[in-house]
Amino acid sequence: MRVSVVAVGKPGALSREIRDYEARAGRYWRMEVTEVSRGRGRVARLVLQKEAESIRARLRPGHRTVAVTREGRHFSSTAFAKWMERMTWGPERGVQFLIGGAYGLEAGLREECDLAMSLSALTLPHDLARMVLAEQLYRAGTILRNEPYHKGAE
Repeated sequence: MRVSVVAVGKPGALSREIRDYEARAGRYWRMEVTEVSRGRGRVARLVLQKEAESIRARLRPGHRTVAVTREGRHFSSTAFAKWMERMTWGPERGVQFLIGGAYGLEAGLREECDLAMSLSALTLPHDLARMVLAEQLYRAGTILRNEPYHKGAE
C-alpha cells in the first residue's frame, strides 16, 4: 500500500531522525514524502489558505486522506496498526497524511479529509509531529509482522 506524507516545510533540528524513521517505515509501506513550502505573511488566515492550496495540489485521487491534528481521533499503537492493515485491504489505493505548518491545517482542508487523527492532545512542533508519525508508521509495520520492535501491550 502507498503511504504518502504531505508536510508543510522542510524538517529542521530533527531532520536526521525524521529521515531515519521514514526510511524504516519504507520497509513496510511504499512511502512517499512531499514537502510543500510554508506560507509567508503575518495574517494566519492567508498563510493557511496558501499552504492548503499547496497541499491540495499534491493530493492523490483515490487515496484515504488523514488530517494530522490534535483535535483528531486518538489511536493506540496497536489500534493504529490494525487501522493501517484495514486500509491495505480497502478500496483506496493508499493513505495520505497531511501535516500543517505553524498554524495547523486550514479548516476547509481538514473538513475535506476522510479522517482527523491526533498524535497527542498537546500541540507538537512541526518536526516532532512528523517524526512521531514516521515512527508510528514504522511501529505499525513491525506490529503487523510480529517483529520485536513494539514492546507495549497497546
